[in-house]
Amino acid sequence: MNNKYDALFTPWNIGKIEIKNRIVLCPMGGTSLFGWFELGGCHFDKEAANFFLERAKNNVGLIIPGIAPLRDTFWGKWLWQNPKMFEELKVFMDEIHKTGAKLFIQLTAGMGRSWAITELVAPLHKNKFTRALIKPIIDTSHELACPSPQPSRWAHDIECPEMTVEQIHEIIEAFAKTAKLCRDAGVDGVEVHAVHEGYLLDQFSIAFFNKRTDEYGGSFENRYRFAVEVVSAIKEACGEDFPVSLRYSVESKMKGFCEGAMPGEEYTEVGRNMEESEKAAKYLQDAGYDMLNADNGTYDSWYWAHPPMYMPQNCNLEDVAHIKQFVDIPVVCAGRMEPDVGAQAVANGKIDAVGVARQFLTDPQWITKLIEDRLEDIKPCICCHAGCFNFSSSKGHANTQDLTDTMGLARCALNPETMQSKKYYVAPAKKAKTVAVIGGGIGGMEAAILAAKRGHKVTLYEKSDRLGGVFIAAAAPSFKEKDRDLIAWYIRELSKYPIEVKMNTAVTDVKSLNADEVIVATGAVAKSIPVKGADTAVEAIDFLLGNKTVGDRVVIVGGGLTGCEIAYELYLQGKKPTIVEMQDDLITGKGICLANTSFLRDFFKTNQVPVHLETALCCVNDGSVTVRGKDGNTFDIDTDSVILSIGYNPAPVAKKSKHVHVIGDACKVGNLRNVIWQAWDVVMKL
Repeated sequence: MNNKYDALFTPWNIGKIEIKNRIVLCPMGGTSLFGWFELGGCHFDKEAANFFLERAKNNVGLIIPGIAPLRDTFWGKWLWQNPKMFEELKVFMDEIHKTGAKLFIQLTAGMGRSWAITELVAPLHKNKFTRALIKPIIDTSHELACPSPQPSRWAHDIECPEMTVEQIHEIIEAFAKTAKLCRDAGVDGVEVHAVHEGYLLDQFSIAFFNKRTDEYGGSFENRYRFAVEVVSAIKEACGEDFPVSLRYSVESKMKGFCEGAMPGEEYTEVGRNMEESEKAAKYLQDAGYDMLNADNGTYDSWYWAHPPMYMPQNCNLEDVAHIKQFVDIPVVCAGRMEPDVGAQAVANGKIDAVGVARQFLTDPQWITKLIEDRLEDIKPCICCHAGCFNFSSSKGHANTQDLTDTMGLARCALNPETMQSKKYYVAPAKKAKTVAVIGGGIGGMEAAILAAKRGHKVTLYEKSDRLGGVFIAAAAPSFKEKDRDLIAWYIRELSKYPIEVKMNTAVTDVKSLNADEVIVATGAVAKSIPVKGADTAVEAIDFLLGNKTVGDRVVIVGGGLTGCEIAYELYLQGKKPTIVEMQDDLITGKGICLANTSFLRDFFKTNQVPVHLETALCCVNDGSVTVRGKDGNTFDIDTDSVILSIGYNPAPVAKKSKHVHVIGDACKVGNLRNVIWQAWDVVMKL
């Protein structure tokens, strides 16, 4: 191992509990050991248990599973009322401790206005009759309860009800009872969720959200009272030596409801600012918390707590390092943390440990590979949130993610086996076949690698001189360094298996391949529009690949994800982009995480990038475009160049048949998750 990582592999203490190294597997929605968001109710989740055990065997120091609501989301049963679950937890903890890892259970008071109410559930809540009807199954008023009445983050036309003092006391009691059951099961500590990310305890602590006039609102002490009484109750039930961590946001990074602050922006903080955070961190330490597991943000500035690829790497380190100066307890920093930077921060005493989350979804062995100096073998997380947290929302819509996805968080777009081990796994083929894969994009390479792992004889055909397909263009922007790393990872991975790769080979007749099975992964082609002058515009892919250049003023037609990323890149280059979009919001597609989309929307708003919604392109002129607005009137926008980003059509070289399988964009245009998971769906059956 390179000695620059040495600081990560030194022991440290949380209270009297020693942790073997400085790498913390941070909590993620969907990784709860208590399977909280499933119709069957809370139970010991064996899928999550296997997930953590594999990572424990691969050298993680401290594991903190995802949130466990004290009260079951479905059926309303309290966790402490389920003794069998804790009996199973005790057996699991024995296995975890054999690896040398430690594990804290994260318990949550709730989400309040941040509860990601779905498009399916929202109308049931709005109607008093249906709300009462579904209450025995899911009590939406309880899930949405806040310190004060206010709009839901996800459905702005829903007012979240005020939580009663009786409910607060009930939650505090549940923290204590559940923590004691965890301690008795051999759990090393608990984490309180959270004065963090705009969840319920954070809403109580922030004056912007908390307008109460009782003992839980108003003064600094009253606003933090809920969090203080929680740790006091846990310590009373479990003893002073039982460690209690707090998930903590240093700053809220909020400019207002549903409006976050950009990195480096000068703004007025409406949430917790640094001055209050300095005071709050020490106050919470003195109340009894033994560790701060810290980053920044709320759901209004979600990209700080769930950084997409647009956010800087190590984006929260400076703020977390600052707050460490005001406490004596250990402080963990999370948020796109890179191992070398984290190690240096630990060595310099700026933080005590490095928090990593989604990289563990993509590659369970990444710490082992780091120790063994195999960094090039680490499959990189690309911060897409497409499998792990694709809660999506746009103007006038609550969480538009499919309910099945909402119930299955913490999966990985790049690694189908993550949290889906019963559905996706590598098994030897019953009969070895010759398999031809047409197309060397991500889908084609994934299919080829998996087929080779299963024992098939594989040949990969690529018509160009480069592997990567359309993802080469997707990875071209300056902020897509992890995407470029992913392409390099795939190319190296291909070389590890007996896969024959034929470059500069276009296939037009699949029968000529003489293969038992053919997988078509030839991607898609850009759509065209019947608009005068559109043929003079630049296609998005041509711009991204550098095949065509653009001037200083650029109109991007299409405000989907690709169009917005192009506009963002152009702005970073010092150009002047303008977006023209027919929908009533940018990036309205399902399955694109709100953390990602809200960053781009906030960025354009903050930097005054012109965005014309509900506007159609009429004509591309010399030096301008003519567009039609919502009111039916046309107007011109002066521009030097026009980029078309209006979507794609599948372009398979052969139709699906018994032995011909069409995957990825060649089948149906989607994202990387669709491409990779579909490759597994097909290859596992060969």
